[in-house]
Amino acid sequence: MKLYSLSVLYKGSTKANLLKAAYDLSSFSFFQRSSVQEFMTFTTALIVERSSLGSRASVKEQEYLCHVYVRNDNLSGVVIADSEYPSRVCFTLLDKVLDEFSRQVNSIDWPSGSPATVQYTALDSYLAKYQNPREADAMTKVQAELDETKIILHNTMESLLERGEKLDDLVQKSEHLGNQSKAFYKTARKQNSCCEVM
Repeated sequence: MKLYSLSVLYKGSTKANLLKAAYDLSSFSFFQRSSVQEFMTFTTALIVERSSLGSRASVKEQEYLCHVYVRNDNLSGVVIADSEYPSRVCFTLLDKVLDEFSRQVNSIDWPSGSPATVQYTALDSYLAKYQNPREADAMTKVQAELDETKIILHNTMESLLERGEKLDDLVQKSEHLGNQSKAFYKTARKQNSCCEVM
C-alpha cells in the first residue's frame, strides 16, 4: 500500500490552480521521477477540472487510484495511491488537509496562489504519516459523513473525458507537461498497446 501524491488545488471556472503538493516518488527510477511528477500534476488538475463542486470520487488510471474531493467553496484535494490503499483513509486525509488548509490560508489567495507563494507546509508530513493507513486509521471521525456521501468510481480515466476527446490530445495541449514528459507518455502508451495486442 502506497501514497504517491497529495495535492491541494483551487477549482476555477475553466481550469484548476495548483496551490500546494507533496510527492513520494521513491518507488520510481531516478530518471523517471520528474516526468512522473509532471503527470501527477497534470492528472490532478484534469480530475479537479472535470469534477463538480461538492463531490468526492475515485478515478482509476492503470494500477493507480486518484481520490478527489472538491468542496463547495472550490477548494479541492487529490490523493494518488495504489489500488490497495483504503479509499476511506484517503478521503479522511483529504477532509483533514482541506479543513486545515482553509484555516491557515486565506481564501482570497486561492484563485491566484501557487506552490511558491502559498505558506502551508504540512503536506509532506501528512504524506509520510499516512503511508501506513493502520496508523492513520484512528483519525476516522468523518466516517459517518463518508458513508452518507456517494463516492463514484470511474472505471477509467477515459470516462472523465468529454465525447470525442482523447487523453493523447490533452497531453499534447497540456501546459503542465514538458516535452520530455510528453515523449515519455508516448513511449509508455506504445509499449502498453504492444502488450495488449499479444
